[in-house]
Amino acid sequence: MNRYLLQGIILLIAGVICIFFGYTLMENQNNLYKLLMIAGVLLIGIGVVSIMYRLFRKIDRNSLLDDRNKRQDP
Repeated sequence: MNRYLLQGIILLIAGVICIFFGYTLMENQNNLYKLLMIAGVLLIGIGVVSIMYRLFRKIDRNSLLDDRNKRQDP
């Protein structure tokens, strides 16, 4: 498993947990939920960007390997 994929999945899960606890605190009338919701959204966003970066790196690597193979085979 790629480092960026693992990091993205962990950040997504952490973001979902933060948002879940944010909703729980919102029901209890605690003002800390605002910070938890912001942190959750940011974590989800960074996780998605990390997973997309992994995807683009994989596509780029495959295209580079294909180009090298075409140059070696005359």
